[in-house]
Amino acid sequence: MQEKTANKSKDTLSIIIVGCGKVGHTLTEQLVGEGHDITIVDTNERVIRDTTELFDVMGIRGNGASLNVLEEAGVDKADMVIALTGSDELNLLCCTIAKKVGSGIAAIARVRNPDYADELVYLRHQLGLSMIVNPELEAAKQIMRVISRPQAMTVTSFAKGHAELMSFKIPSGSLLCGKRIMELDSLFDFGYLVCAIEREGEVAIPSGAHILHEGDQITILTSARDGYKVFDSLGMHSHAVSSCMIIGGGKSSYYLARLLLRQKMDVRIIEKDRARCEELSVLLPEAVVICGDGSDESLLKEEGIDSMEAFVPLTGLDEENILLTLFAKRMPGLKTITKINRITFNDVIEGLDLGSVVYPKNITSESIVTYVRSRQNTIGNNVETMYHLFDNQVEVLEFHVDKDAPVIGVPLMKLKKKDNLLIACIGRKGKIIFPRGQDSIQKGDTVIIVTAHKGFRDISDILA
Repeated sequence: MQEKTANKSKDTLSIIIVGCGKVGHTLTEQLVGEGHDITIVDTNERVIRDTTELFDVMGIRGNGASLNVLEEAGVDKADMVIALTGSDELNLLCCTIAKKVGSGIAAIARVRNPDYADELVYLRHQLGLSMIVNPELEAAKQIMRVISRPQAMTVTSFAKGHAELMSFKIPSGSLLCGKRIMELDSLFDFGYLVCAIEREGEVAIPSGAHILHEGDQITILTSARDGYKVFDSLGMHSHAVSSCMIIGGGKSSYYLARLLLRQKMDVRIIEKDRARCEELSVLLPEAVVICGDGSDESLLKEEGIDSMEAFVPLTGLDEENILLTLFAKRMPGLKTITKINRITFNDVIEGLDLGSVVYPKNITSESIVTYVRSRQNTIGNNVETMYHLFDNQVEVLEFHVDKDAPVIGVPLMKLKKKDNLLIACIGRKGKIIFPRGQDSIQKGDTVIIVTAHKGFRDISDILA
């Protein structure tokens, strides 16, 4: 599938990124690719050198919360500062100083400490920040959505939770094998849209004539209330997950356990550090916290991995998470979800058949890029949500149509749209519409677009 790029915006933004770790590097790559003027600030000289050599960016070594360093980075003329250091307090201070010095500057801070988890809205309002992002919390929410649909590899929410985008591999003997997309109405008696198909590394936004095969990874959009019907209609029945074993006791584990416990699930956490185990026991009294080595096969069996229904390794090492998942997949019926922070060998990871994989750095960068595109947009039809499929080959975008746009009131069959693009669904007054040719977009709608193009920031970008 050929990848295309939307017209570059005339109003390129000047953006300062403070802290160029995993998330900062991923974000720099995306924003440079969208044509923005980026300056990175980091205390590590090697990080500065490697990043500036790899991308067309300016680099400054220093403390991002220092007024002198921010002034050297051009904060007085910048449009945005994004603070992604390892310290929440430093990130908040950096944004606060930037807001005082910069003229109308937008400020985004990464805040991960659970102590602040219930205060993020208050902090954002009191400090005048544009956004606060918490990668571990958002990763935990994504893992929770996948656990709620155990047959799926990925689950993403759109339209304020009213729509779900799910992907799964077509198993041998599936009712989908050999069927054309246009024939699926015989299987599904509810609203849906097949958004993308991946086959042996090749990705397509399918037409009705596209034929499905065993092993295809298929992505379907449906309403949240009908999500389970996709699998029931295909005979892929599964009862709700009621138990989960988590390896590692870090921030992600805490956030995930808290979400699972709210759903009355049986949660077991295995963590090496005794002091952290004692802390988690106080924070999560309803969870079973075990002090031990989660990579010890005998310990996993002793603690009942064979009776668990979900298994989530959340250690700080990607390699350990992968090995634990490969071990756990030998247990029949066990849903596994792997968190990967650092490893970038996507082809290798896909070849390991890990099933569901969550990348916190991508979740964070997507939410920030969504805001950046909205900041560029002066028309008012903003990007609300963005999600990448199949290693960034496809973008799924949710627009809020708030002002006049050339697409309003025109039957979809008469819209001259770009190729490699689907209008997947329309959200209108709390209802989800899977549109036909005679339907049209109205003011106030949310519209979900699936496209092979990159850089859309307004609903009118879908037009040829």
